[in-house]
Amino acid sequence: MSEPAATPAERPRPASHQNLDELAVNVIRGIAMDGPQRANSGHPGTAMALAPLAHVLFSRILRYDPADPSWPDRDRFVLSCGHASILLYTMLHLAGYDLSLEDLKAFRQWGSKTPGHPEVRHTPGVEVTTGPLGQGLGNAVGLALAERFLRSRLGPEVVDHRTFVICSDGDLMEGISHEAASLAGHLGLGRLVAVYDDNHITIDGSTSLAYSDDVPGRFRAYGWHVEELGEMANDLDGLEAALRRAMAVEDRPSLLVLRSHIGWPAPGKTDTAAAHGSPLGEEVVKETKRILGLPPEETFWVPEEVRDLYRGVAARGAAAREAWCSRLSSWRGDRQVWEAHWSGQPLPGFAEALPRFEPGASIATRRAIKACVDATAPMLPGLLAGSADLTENTGVELADAETQSAATPGGRQVHYGIREHAMGAVMNGLALHGGILPVGGTFFVFSDYLRPTLRLAAMSRAKVVHFFTHDSIGLGEDGPTHQPVEHLASLRAIPGLQVVRPADANETAQAWRLAVHSPGPTALVLSRQALPVLPGTLGAPVERGAYVLQDPKDSPPVLVLIGTGSEVQLCLRAAELLASADPSLAVRVVSMPSWDRFAAQEPAYQAEVLPPELPRLAVEAASPFGWERYADDVLGLDRFGASAPGEVVMARLGFTAEAVAERAQALWARWQEHGGSPSRRTR
Repeated sequence: MSEPAATPAERPRPASHQNLDELAVNVIRGIAMDGPQRANSGHPGTAMALAPLAHVLFSRILRYDPADPSWPDRDRFVLSCGHASILLYTMLHLAGYDLSLEDLKAFRQWGSKTPGHPEVRHTPGVEVTTGPLGQGLGNAVGLALAERFLRSRLGPEVVDHRTFVICSDGDLMEGISHEAASLAGHLGLGRLVAVYDDNHITIDGSTSLAYSDDVPGRFRAYGWHVEELGEMANDLDGLEAALRRAMAVEDRPSLLVLRSHIGWPAPGKTDTAAAHGSPLGEEVVKETKRILGLPPEETFWVPEEVRDLYRGVAARGAAAREAWCSRLSSWRGDRQVWEAHWSGQPLPGFAEALPRFEPGASIATRRAIKACVDATAPMLPGLLAGSADLTENTGVELADAETQSAATPGGRQVHYGIREHAMGAVMNGLALHGGILPVGGTFFVFSDYLRPTLRLAAMSRAKVVHFFTHDSIGLGEDGPTHQPVEHLASLRAIPGLQVVRPADANETAQAWRLAVHSPGPTALVLSRQALPVLPGTLGAPVERGAYVLQDPKDSPPVLVLIGTGSEVQLCLRAAELLASADPSLAVRVVSMPSWDRFAAQEPAYQAEVLPPELPRLAVEAASPFGWERYADDVLGLDRFGASAPGEVVMARLGFTAEAVAERAQALWARWQEHGGSPSRRTR
């Protein structure tokens, strides 16, 4: 095909007798214009420029079967620059996935399969949710790592595929791309091929406004194989050859740097920011179609010969899948292990292997979670555990596990380095690949560094498990920079994220069980300091989110204390103090490890645990934000912490049994004074 020239006036028009590949590419460009134009919203320019690359990938390179989008041994494709989603949707439609022309016409509309940015589990053929720039590249590292791990464990006869990702200037500006690319190079992740669309344009204008990186030099320094393709965006055979050269590199990831021209060949729009984030306009679309040899008045035009081309591609994919099914049927590996990998469920014996902790013992919940993971790891063949440089501190150090590396690709211990954001994105990719249960650990305060990936994990329903340790001011001497305050409220606000803050080791064991059996993401919020193993928590219904841990012995309760995590013990001790001071003040203690699970319970159970006619005091060493839904008063934190031994900080900031008892007495007095309706206040 003709090369893009410096100015629209110099561009040659396509030949009048186009070959089939050229026709297919121009049809893709036509839909890339039509989708945003009909929606009056979207990003046509990148999709137009990358139409040749997308056609080569989907017609010559990628191995997939649209009749079975979840085929485990398919190649994975990630459009990290998710704003160009119309390109991916067009390719999925042509390739034969369950995405019709009507779906393309409903681009960016309510209820359509073609939202503004790609969403996994929403659109058939979309592997990961992209749009927040850089995330897709991080996900692709996880996809490639999952393939290597599973190939090592299960054998290349049943696991043998590659990961391809298209990334943009914006992807590579975002900090997550530095973290993810550095990790991928260090791990020597072959079978990961990234194409960098170097189009020099962002929404604000030229990338030169803010960006002058030596990208090839940067990736070579990371340990990647790098090839600078130059002006090859329209050279189909050249693109295929470059991709195949990169595919031949098995010992490290590959980056192909492709100079493209956004919006090509739209008159007045090529190489402009105007082509980036807005429709081109009806007249420009028609004129561009004339240049491309497409019928200018037709929209979403796909001639039968282009469909036939892709039907042939789909047939090859079906044959490849059938050959794989034959290999799988004769595979001599452990079928039970295979099913455990791909079902996401543990092998038999998981529940029985969970440790039991005796009341009176004292153990930090971060230590308890390690005991739980070590005890059940043999029943979790897909388990890959790691941390952001805090392996021993966060309970993710697997007993006797090899470190994941190019030399030991079956290693179950991942060292992510001090890269929380990349860790989260890689974990999402691992989970969405299938066959892997990713567990990651860091200090709770550093959940800030990976919060975007937590949000996307929830949106994607990715089964990831995060161990967030050092969960409160109780961590002590490291001081307020490392003491989380607002973080529980922040995580609880994420729809679809299961957040569990266990009170002791036995609740922790049940929380691990919930995480393993959950279909989506889980955040376990765990203590640094040792906590007593409490009476009544062994076998407690943590799955219900909250439960009655202790009721008064001789009379019905008149007041409820609600605690989470390390503060549950304070509620129990406060109940004893209150009973001694005033026997008529009978107190119920409720442990509430998970707001989201409790909110999912039937109203009758909620009222049984938290009777609406009783005053309720919540105790949590964190921001009180949101507690008004469950409590009439909150003993919480409206300030940052301090540097001192943990028990000193807790005491000085009011988290003692005595302070809880005093606050409860004040609430009870107000409740009686106001006839059962205290004036609400929080601290």
